[in-house]
Amino acid sequence: MSEHELHYGDSSLGLGEGGGQSEALQRSDVRGGDNEVSRVRAPGGRPPPTSQQDGLDWLNDPQNPMNWPRSKRYAQIIIVAFILLIANLTATMFVPGSRQLMVDFEFSDETVATLPVSIFILGLALGPLIFAPLSELYGRLPVYALTSALFIAFLLGCAFAPNLATFIVFRFLSGCAGAASQALSGGTLADVIPREQRGKWMAWIVLGPMLGPSIGPIAGGFVAQYLGWRWVFRILAIASGVLLVPGVLLLRETSPKIIMRHRASRLAGAAEKTSAAVGKAEASRKIARAIVRPVRLLLFSPIVFFLSLYVAFSFGLMFLLFSSFSTVFQGQYGFSTATSGLSYIGLGVGMFAGVLAQGVLSDKILKSRERRNGRTKPEDRLPLMAYMAPTLPVGMFWYGWSAAKHLHWIMPIIGGTFVGLGFVFIMMPVMVYLVDTFDSEASASALAANTVLRSFAGAFLPLAAPRMYATLGLGWGNSLLGFIAIAFVPIPWIFLVYGERLRLSHPVNL
Repeated sequence: MSEHELHYGDSSLGLGEGGGQSEALQRSDVRGGDNEVSRVRAPGGRPPPTSQQDGLDWLNDPQNPMNWPRSKRYAQIIIVAFILLIANLTATMFVPGSRQLMVDFEFSDETVATLPVSIFILGLALGPLIFAPLSELYGRLPVYALTSALFIAFLLGCAFAPNLATFIVFRFLSGCAGAASQALSGGTLADVIPREQRGKWMAWIVLGPMLGPSIGPIAGGFVAQYLGWRWVFRILAIASGVLLVPGVLLLRETSPKIIMRHRASRLAGAAEKTSAAVGKAEASRKIARAIVRPVRLLLFSPIVFFLSLYVAFSFGLMFLLFSSFSTVFQGQYGFSTATSGLSYIGLGVGMFAGVLAQGVLSDKILKSRERRNGRTKPEDRLPLMAYMAPTLPVGMFWYGWSAAKHLHWIMPIIGGTFVGLGFVFIMMPVMVYLVDTFDSEASASALAANTVLRSFAGAFLPLAAPRMYATLGLGWGNSLLGFIAIAFVPIPWIFLVYGERLRLSHPVNL
């Protein structure tokens, strides 16, 4: 294997008692595999003491995040889940107040009115390209801390923006900062949660990405109507500031690679000081390589590309629907600014039901397959996706034609329930699959690749909504999207059959 060649997760691993980090990864972390920790040098060019040399077994080491007390491990996930929730509330909580923004900043173009959502999602697309790789080099904790502070500052910039251009700039920057939690959350999960429990805890992680965009407009509608659109961003900034307190008190570095690097540096002591020029050159080389890592995964890993493409289309389709809700429910059904947010309840109910079902069933299916086959593999996360993904196109047809035929307002909302349910059963299995495949070693970059592709779709597909609906109408416009969704349905079935072969035959040189 070349120095940076990554073979995907050990598909023959049994689940053992709490064996979350794969044995292959643990060995490479401490015994000189392809991991960067093994290349840290102590004084005089000697390798730093490994767990074998200093009498410690990393698998049983108290510094190993897998061995932390449950309360400490679970606190990492819960805090990250709330960070994700606020970041995703920010995406759409402002939407009901967009018409107030149009009045305040004196513009009337409907396409421009979709920019506040699209530009934020574009920030979500670009942020992971920087923050996820940096987290694998310098640790997850510094990136969480930096981006949380920046996120609050940029939200305040949106709240006090004097014109549209300033608002758009701060909206984009807040998306970039909010993207860090999207990409790092899977790595944190892989660091502290054993593989056989990840489905349940991934439900916590995805509550933000799933429910934030749907419940955001419900709250945002009332805030915008009674306090004004600027207060949407002030409230989000206040909530983020409050979350900083438990974050500072409870969040810790969880990356095994970074923990061991810090330990090696402490053991090396003052004699570790070498040529500054060499150190800077090495750091620059690592940063450059890390930043292109998500792109390499998209280009050279079939499993990352095709599954991320499916998630991207589904994500973009959902945000395209969001852009039509104000027209349908305010224009056609006469909802007010406050009550228009209630039109998102269907999506929220579908997503919440999907998250609960996925959280309960995913780990059970994994354990059932291990009992039957004597081993587990990442593809065991995909059966729910294969069976439930068709609910997405069903929801698109239902929503589109019930709105086009002016049926009772509850009918398009029910259609949104099926869309939300289908989206969860597409996105959530893919996230757990990527975490299980890449584990702690490169899961942040794998999820960053996924986030980049889906965020680009979420940014640009809604821009096509006004013209598409004007040309095709709500019925055929949503049917077109439904037919495209049907074309994606075979993907999880293909990966159930050929996924392991593709993983093993396409290692990525990172």
